[in-house]
Amino acid sequence: MAEYLTVARPYAEAVFSLAHEQNALPVWLEMLRVASRVADDEQMRAALENPKLDVGAKESLFLSVCGTDLNADGKNFIRVLIEAERINLLPQIRQLFGLLKDDADGVARAHITSAFAVDDRQIASLKSALERRFGKKIETTVSVDPELIGGATIVVGDTVIDASVRGELQAMANHLRT
Repeated sequence: MAEYLTVARPYAEAVFSLAHEQNALPVWLEMLRVASRVADDEQMRAALENPKLDVGAKESLFLSVCGTDLNADGKNFIRVLIEAERINLLPQIRQLFGLLKDDADGVARAHITSAFAVDDRQIASLKSALERRFGKKIETTVSVDPELIGGATIVVGDTVIDASVRGELQAMANHLRT
């Protein structure tokens, strides 16, 4: 996966630069979402890997499935990816584009995993604390994992905050082993 991200990065940066110049970041994010979904389809993958189809047929097939969800620049981007045999990178390109857009918008995404259900007031409090810590607007997703025993873990980008009972017990066990 890391290799795919490395190869996808220049494409994501190029399309982000174009979208930024056009002041069309949300439009491009939606086009990449649609195209990524099409590229992820099992039947589409099989067709794109079919050696009997030439590049033009692959482009025509892919673009016909996308329909009117792509503008002219979006269609050209798909053509470039198909010609370079990089269409399989669309999910990673979309992911990287989303990260670049979030960074440009001053947004960070936080995933909160709690041992118990968290109410709206608690989420708002956590969100406020995270916004102060990271200096960005925080968008949250929340899930429940009873195996944490108590507390929560929070992931924001590469930062992991483990305030769970399970994490504390693991830390104590590691400390006792040394």
